Amino acid sequence: MRSPSRACSLPPRRLLNVDSLFGDVPEGFRSGFVSFVGRPNTGKSTLTNALVGQKIAITANQPETTRHPIRGLVHRPDAQIVVVDTPGLHRPRTLLGERLNEVVKETYSDVDVIGLTIPADEKIGPGDRWILDNVRSVAPNTRIIGIVTKLDKASKDQVGAQLLALHEMLAEHDKDAVVIPVSAKDGVQLEELVGVIRDHLPEGPKFYPDDHITDDDTNKRISELIREAALAGLKDELPHSVAVEVDEILPNEHREGVLDVHAIIYVERPGQKLIIEGKEGRRLTRIMGTARKDIIALLGQNIYLDLRIKVLKNWQSDPKSLSRLGF
Repeated sequence: MRSPSRACSLPPRRLLNVDSLFGDVPEGFRSGFVSFVGRPNTGKSTLTNALVGQKIAITANQPETTRHPIRGLVHRPDAQIVVVDTPGLHRPRTLLGERLNEVVKETYSDVDVIGLTIPADEKIGPGDRWILDNVRSVAPNTRIIGIVTKLDKASKDQVGAQLLALHEMLAEHDKDAVVIPVSAKDGVQLEELVGVIRDHLPEGPKFYPDDHITDDDTNKRISELIREAALAGLKDELPHSVAVEVDEILPNEHREGVLDVHAIIYVERPGQKLIIEGKEGRRLTRIMGTARKDIIALLGQNIYLDLRIKVLKNWQSDPKSLSRLGF
């Protein structure tokens, strides 16, 4: 069996080797996996970052920003919570969408708690019910808690009405349904949410050392930071066509302590390449500047970022291209 380590992803609970887990724990210690589900832009990644206490998942205004499960660790004296940030469950339009949905459903079937996120300022609609029904179909025995997000964007009356509506929807299948309001942006009710999640986890060991934050590898985190910078300001369908791959990371031959990061932004059509470049290359320059700052913060050292744009025709629907990009 595989055991969790700094160099590999945490395997599902059913594959864990308990003998190789980390450290003694007090009596009653709880540990387990939680994943947040909801429509695009309901604050799932922002909530994940806030709970972990560090940016591990990128955020953007566009839907379907998250493209692979990201595991972040929440450490408390009486619990260790593995937060699994996943792509949003959605009606797929491409082969990429189908593959992402498969990953999401597999993740939901293996976690201990699922948090259904509903923004405080948006009424519950058919899309929310569709997601809840799909989650229940793949994880019928998993506890679902309701989370009203973005308190900072709604009045107290709106929040109260949303809490009642969400409780009513969950109570159709769970008479003991729990709902909680939070604001990841302002840090409101986050510890209360941690407590609710902890109460629904089984007693168990630590899966990771106390200083572990995420199991995402460095190259993947760098590629996501570049993609986040590239998505800023994009509209319509173009964000879905953007993918990033880190080609290589090497010590700079002429500047001691500097790393050369070589990466590629992929788009699907030549016209999209022109949009990413911007007039006289100014947009690409902004992307490089923003991403470089974030990568320096991640690595803790100076870098030179070499960023190129390539057209990979219809990569979202091409099996070979998807495999090349890790999907």
